[in-house]
Amino acid sequence: MRAFRIRIRIRIAVGAALLLAVAGCTTGPSLEHRGEITAPPGDSRHLTIGSAGFTESDLLAQMYALLLNHAGYHTRILSVTNREIYEPALESGQIDVVPEYAATFADWLNARTHGPGASPVGSPDLAATMRALRALAAPRGLTVLDPGRAVDQNAFAVAASYAAKHRLRTLSDLGASGLPVRLAAGDECVERPYCEPGLRKTYGIDITGIDPKGVGTTPAKKAVQDGQDQMVLTTTTDATLGQFGLVLLADDKHLQNADYIVPVVNRSRAGAAGVTGALDKLNTVLTTRDLASMNEQVDSWRRLPEDVAGTYLKSKALIPSH
Repeated sequence: MRAFRIRIRIRIAVGAALLLAVAGCTTGPSLEHRGEITAPPGDSRHLTIGSAGFTESDLLAQMYALLLNHAGYHTRILSVTNREIYEPALESGQIDVVPEYAATFADWLNARTHGPGASPVGSPDLAATMRALRALAAPRGLTVLDPGRAVDQNAFAVAASYAAKHRLRTLSDLGASGLPVRLAAGDECVERPYCEPGLRKTYGIDITGIDPKGVGTTPAKKAVQDGQDQMVLTTTTDATLGQFGLVLLADDKHLQNADYIVPVVNRSRAGAAGVTGALDKLNTVLTTRDLASMNEQVDSWRRLPEDVAGTYLKSKALIPSH
């Protein structure tokens, strides 16, 4: 049976108001009074896929919807750009499935559960991160499916000519070179353990200063391209590095957290084997490089996320080509 897809785009002004009203009406028990979940996982045939409203999240939501459609589900996509809004809606069953990032979501749930001062539970260790994430998600009625191969982590890039001149392939190479490095990044880089402190401690890189141009912004990448800065903080799925003549240096000592992409579902509505089986098919094929390429097609080539997602899934024989 072929399911029909309804695409719904509600940006934050409308989406937040709608979901806040919904969250206020949820009838589930508070977290403090939830016991062990014993009811069988649900299998609603009409599912709402949440997107966080940026290109990569839109692409993942579209792929989830197409895979679930092919498995016989009816889906719609709801775009809400604020995790503080969409996560409670996921708990209440107003959203059934969202793409998330393992370490980031684990730390977010941990802070929500234990307070903003709670020690982070996300780490570079994927297995440990997943254990912590699932333990935090389960009492909220959420099931975290298995991660695939794609990861969207913080990453560091340099000019390709600079890398070639100094024979740099990894962050360890840069540290061993002793070269002074001015880093284009966000203001918070000076104190975040994955940024300046981690680069110094883990790799021995001589960071001479932070150029506060933001994470992966065009001005930040342009500053490295022009030689004003030597390195830029970006992400592993940044699709525009080549346009600026930049290349990533490998995080060979695993400084960055395990932000592998994971589907998170409302257990009572979408926790059954049908949903898991449909979404798990993406795990064996989707790579970080694939995701970066799709981001580029949307952001640089101005293709629609649903078209890019459909073309990719057809190319991997995950949905019919006609």
